[in-house]
Amino acid sequence: MQENKEKSIEDLIDDTKGYLEARIEYTRLYIVEKASKAFADIVTSTAVIVCFILAFLFGSVTLALYLSSVLHSYAAGFGCVSLIYIALAIIVYLTKDKYIEKAIINVAIRKYFDKLADKEEDEDEKL
Repeated sequence: MQENKEKSIEDLIDDTKGYLEARIEYTRLYIVEKASKAFADIVTSTAVIVCFILAFLFGSVTLALYLSSVLHSYAAGFGCVSLIYIALAIIVYLTKDKYIEKAIINVAIRKYFDKLADKEEDEDEKL
């Protein structure tokens, strides 16, 4: 009878060690998954932002060169583009509190809740 208790305690200890090892492995894989998703999100967002910036810069130069050819003066063409950007900056400054900040906040909240919903769906699928 004593041997059964010792054997069952040893089995219990072995099972506990196995459970802890499995739990540690699960936690490690979960962290790797979340880190890789965050890294992929950062890389793709950075690539999109860089592409938009390049398109914006080349579009600005193209517009300035076009206006230069229309106005027959490089200074006038690039000056017109500068005035357009100054006008845009003033418009953004005047409307930032009422429209722009609210839109950015709404997009950020929507993105957060979409990711939260995806996380819940992943957990539901695992169960």
